[in-house]
Amino acid sequence: NAAVAYTEMTIISSLIIHLNCFVVLAYSMTFADPSNHICRSLVIAGGNYDVDCFVTDPLNNMLYQERKKQYDSFSHTTTLKGVYKVCFSNEFSTFSHKTVYLDFRTGEDDRLMPDMNGVTALTQMESACLSIHEILKVVSDSQTWYRLREAQDRIRAEDLSERVHFWSIGETIILFVVCIGQVLMLKSFFSEKKANVATST
Repeated sequence: NAAVAYTEMTIISSLIIHLNCFVVLAYSMTFADPSNHICRSLVIAGGNYDVDCFVTDPLNNMLYQERKKQYDSFSHTTTLKGVYKVCFSNEFSTFSHKTVYLDFRTGEDDRLMPDMNGVTALTQMESACLSIHEILKVVSDSQTWYRLREAQDRIRAEDLSERVHFWSIGETIILFVVCIGQVLMLKSFFSEKKANVATST
């Protein structure tokens, strides 16, 4: 279990979670004030790339529950003070280990400039800076998810390559066994023929 306390500022928490078979892991978050949060998860390795996920509030009410999902996103505004839990379950898997990426964001963005507020109009420079800031946040998120997708594809390719490697070894062994069997079978035909010729003479 992991526990983190959050304040009003924007906090981004990213975790790589390793789930063994028949295991449930809970990520705990303590909220003192109402706030918005977004939780995103992606299975990047293991089995069929799926896990069970559920979120509970301090009263253990189920806020979100999905089964055997590879990727999902959940947003919620907290109304109760206390501990919220994000849980990942791999209980349905008999032998596959899973690797899950968890991205959790809570709170509101800090102001880009201290004197910026919603009353006064933005200057052209401030508006341009704000626009660039928002675009860079989108670029940063996109790069993170592209890297995750690349890691997922790489792990899948390595797993496929390993399976092909073992399959090739198996086929090679079977080929040698079949070849040796055919040679021995042909040899036995000629041995029987020689034995029959010796008996007749």
